[in-house]
Amino acid sequence: MSSITNLTSQQLRQAADLKEKIAGLENQLAVILGATAKPASTPTPKATKKGGMSAAGRAKVAAAQKARWAKIHAAKAKPTAKPAKKKFTMSAAAKAKLSALAKARWAKVKATGKKKL
Repeated sequence: MSSITNLTSQQLRQAADLKEKIAGLENQLAVILGATAKPASTPTPKATKKGGMSAAGRAKVAAAQKARWAKIHAAKAKPTAKPAKKKFTMSAAAKAKLSALAKARWAKVKATGKKKL
């Protein structure tokens, strides 16, 4: 059998005529057998499934996710009641005592003439 590229235009026309006759005979056979007639040369397209979830399903998932987030944010919004800590305040006498000690330390360092790094 020769390849299509080696056929003459007359041979290609004969092949096309034969193919049309075969398709017509197949249609007649389908009518006799009670099946729906369809051309043999056209393949039936298969239905492709888009996505995997209906709009209602997506809406349910979205609602469930919003509910989960609302629950998380509600838990974070409630601050736990902690007793307020009293700030430490130093009395004037304590401040004066610490100041006097610091001045004494600096006076001692300056008297020795050494520099500490």
